[in-house]
Amino acid sequence: MNESETNAPTRLSIDFPDRKLNRLTTFFRPILAIPILIILGSLFGAPFFWEQGLWQWQLPAIPAFVVGPTALMILFKQKYPRWWFDWNLNMAKFSTRVFSYLALLTDVYPSTDDTQSVHLDLKYPDPSEDLGRWMPLVKWFLAIPHYIVLVFLNIAGMMVIIMAWFAILFTGRYPRKLFSFVVELYHWNLRVIAYAFLFITDEYPGFNFSGWGE
Repeated sequence: MNESETNAPTRLSIDFPDRKLNRLTTFFRPILAIPILIILGSLFGAPFFWEQGLWQWQLPAIPAFVVGPTALMILFKQKYPRWWFDWNLNMAKFSTRVFSYLALLTDVYPSTDDTQSVHLDLKYPDPSEDLGRWMPLVKWFLAIPHYIVLVFLNIAGMMVIIMAWFAILFTGRYPRKLFSFVVELYHWNLRVIAYAFLFITDEYPGFNFSGWGE
């Protein structure tokens, strides 16, 4: 890892499963993931409700009780309480473990606390030095180009995961190139969230798979 990657606001790597993956749990992955998704949704305050004869579950990308207070603290006090940051960091780690399981990047059931194969870190900012006081008011708007690009890339990502599902069922292996694409795409989403909603950096994310500001 080079110096720029070490100092980046977000760092993510997921261990490639260089082994045979479990075909049975891969086939039933959407069903097996339901309990951990309910737990994750509960932490985010996501509603789980009955509508039109089916259970519906809506997971908000970023809960208002995290975005609002953080923005106000930076705006009026130029502070980012460490415990709020630690909450965001641990939620990001847990969410990424759940995503890794859903995206078939691992067949190990997500832990609520152990790192497992997911290595994620966020850089704690110095609000007075690293964050502009008024930036939380406009970051969500400045990130609109990323939202547009990611709509199409995330659709492509879903197709790649489906391809990987078939590959695992027939060969027991996750093709490495597909694996790398899914991980890097997820990291792109994470960088945008870190910038526009977690407010840990004012450095604009790059429009590429390699990192920040490129």
